[in-house]
Amino acid sequence: MKDPLIVVLLSTAVIAGTPLLFAALGEILSERAGVLNLGVEGMMLVGAVSGYIATVQSGNHWVGVIAALGAGGMMAAIHAFLSVTLRANQVVSGLALTIFGTGLSAFLGKGYIGRPVPDVFKPVEIPVLSRIPYAGKILFEHDSLVYLSFLLVIMIWIIVFKTRWGLNLRAVGENPAAADSMGIPVYLTRYLCVISGGMLAGLGGAYLSLAYAPTWVENMTSGRGWIAVALVIFAVWHPGKAIVGAYIFGGVDSLGFHIQAMGDKALFLKDVSPFFLQMLPYILTIIVLIIVTSETKKRRVGTPASLGLPYDREER
Repeated sequence: MKDPLIVVLLSTAVIAGTPLLFAALGEILSERAGVLNLGVEGMMLVGAVSGYIATVQSGNHWVGVIAALGAGGMMAAIHAFLSVTLRANQVVSGLALTIFGTGLSAFLGKGYIGRPVPDVFKPVEIPVLSRIPYAGKILFEHDSLVYLSFLLVIMIWIIVFKTRWGLNLRAVGENPAAADSMGIPVYLTRYLCVISGGMLAGLGGAYLSLAYAPTWVENMTSGRGWIAVALVIFAVWHPGKAIVGAYIFGGVDSLGFHIQAMGDKALFLKDVSPFFLQMLPYILTIIVLIIVTSETKKRRVGTPASLGLPYDREER
């Protein structure tokens, strides 16, 4: 029996939202430590091309995942060195990394455009759970990386809100001087969070090139890194809310494809320009930013107090 349209839409939303979720979780870690990372787009692109090249060369997609994690982590380490050690402007550093990552990924992937990838992530049905009506199709008939994203949401929530290290992490993001006076290693904590965040961004890129659309084309992230940054604000720096936001953005992103596939069944939506439908995720991003900004003027909505501010131990 054919699945209802809403089930298909929600299942696709999970797939389309997974790369956003990986990148957003990484950004949550970084920003919770007080470091704004606007280089997510570049890290995703470098992760995508590194994962793709490693998979083509090795024939194993898990090797590609490891390569993507390493590439994203190395890009993030540059940002950490500039923003934490050298106390450079975090906005400028992040933008520079996005530009650098865009150019580097295009250079590295030039010889791989159109080359078939020998091993991609394929859907794996979870026994018993996949047979649950509707929910089974939506949540439990996906590839391994989707299930990994579920686990990461739970793990990061536990780490940030239920562990001593998570308390220290939040203290660093709120008041690094006070945290330092309590013996918490501010620089080390920020380095670990920024690099971990970059690794997750690289993993989000690898999901695009090895699962979502197994191929490599230049700029294949199409602004998803920027959406992930906005998603962190939408989720008020909370991993549990990030998964909901990621699937909302993913659903909007995939809506255009479903409307075109439905043809005349889409009623009045079939006359909507496909270019407008492609704009929807970015329009939603702007709307979210406007709403959150207006709320921020009224009350604090969870923004780490020291976000974007460099810390100098000598100035305590």
